Amino acid sequence: MTDPSDASAVALRVPPAVHDLMATLAAAGHDAYVVGGSLRDVVLGREPEDWDLTTDAPPDRMRAIFPDAAYENRFGTVVVPRHGALYEITTYRSESGYADHRRPDAVAFGSTLDGDLARRDFTMNAMAWGRSAPAAREGLDPELVDPFEGLADLRAAIVRAVGDPDARFGEDALRMLRAIRLAAVLGFTIEPATLAAIPRRAADVRHLSGERVGAEVGRILVGPRPSVGLRLADATGLLEQVLPELVAQHGVPQAKIVGEDLWDHSLRAVDAIREDRALRYAALLHDVGKPTVMADGRFIHHDVVGAHIADAILDRLRVEREVRERAVRLVRHHMFSYETSWSDAAIRRFLRRVGVDLVDDLIALRVADDVGSGLPPDGPRTTDLRRRCDGQRAARAPLGRGDLVIDGDDLIAALGLRPGPIIGRILDRLTDRVVDDPRLNERRGLLATARAMARSAEATEDR
Repeated sequence: MTDPSDASAVALRVPPAVHDLMATLAAAGHDAYVVGGSLRDVVLGREPEDWDLTTDAPPDRMRAIFPDAAYENRFGTVVVPRHGALYEITTYRSESGYADHRRPDAVAFGSTLDGDLARRDFTMNAMAWGRSAPAAREGLDPELVDPFEGLADLRAAIVRAVGDPDARFGEDALRMLRAIRLAAVLGFTIEPATLAAIPRRAADVRHLSGERVGAEVGRILVGPRPSVGLRLADATGLLEQVLPELVAQHGVPQAKIVGEDLWDHSLRAVDAIREDRALRYAALLHDVGKPTVMADGRFIHHDVVGAHIADAILDRLRVEREVRERAVRLVRHHMFSYETSWSDAAIRRFLRRVGVDLVDDLIALRVADDVGSGLPPDGPRTTDLRRRCDGQRAARAPLGRGDLVIDGDDLIAALGLRPGPIIGRILDRLTDRVVDDPRLNERRGLLATARAMARSAEATEDR
């Protein structure tokens, strides 16, 4: 942990662009401080994702100081480009009225740093490092301003709300999820009064947008051990509000690890897979369909049902399309069953069915699923399947339409077919044949086969 009492130690961690911005504000006669998560991360020895500054200069004044700045909101935040990056500088402010539990009804620009820090969520985020305008004029070094003892809480690894936690969570319900995320990602504990306030206010998260909730859930999932945050969310009642489909896993038997249910299995699986959001979502949701289809201790078609449920969840959380589609496909195909007796053609059909782009992730999900069931990772069958899939790809075996030596234009030019669905159907059937026997992937033979398929299709339509 960096010692903030040593001004030079913190200064060394602050990038030149931030020093330049602070110096420019000071030269113009204004306060300049690094605040929030960026300062917290500097103190913890972590690399900040972004840098936030605060000042007594109102937005119009900042725009005069920084002609290239942009000001597009009512919250006093000006965005300044420097060295190829964007930096946010916010005027001291106070907030009041949170009717929707998401954003303030009124924002007033303030003149004191302490007043600005008092509106922040947690003590670790309510510190500032920098200089007031008078201190800058006197040539004093930057200092740490810590009115809520955030440094002590950082050193004790505690997440503590600023002031009354019920009031803080009532202002913005997302702070409850953020408290859990910070505790899980940083390995901290939540201070008892702060933790106790979460169940009392948990229902307020229903007022939040799916995008904001999804952002926090995503950050929990790519942490070192997602299960820590997920269990906290469950214990405090937040999970029931944001992911009720997972709460339904409680008590669903797994018969895999003694004393553990489906929820425990899902948490083991999500911890066992690498830090990738799509993979973590897939591991968390791979059995989400089981409570819906459970009958007589069986879970028939839970992969198909689960894929639909997972898609609805990820859409609700506004997860970006690429991540959502990848996770849903993994849920849909995770119930594959491999036998070492499979032929090479069967391996190619498997690759075609699940998608060459997905197979590595799908095997990773199977390994995590096994770990979640108390089995060792990379069992002999999983290892063998991975080896054989790699072999087919290395041999450049035809696995999709794009691997055929002919395409739709060839069917139109050589056979006189009209553009339409029949082209796709013929190409798919040709692909199936070539996947079974790659030797068939030659132009003359494929065109002859395609001609026969086209005639058969025409004869069927004439009946």
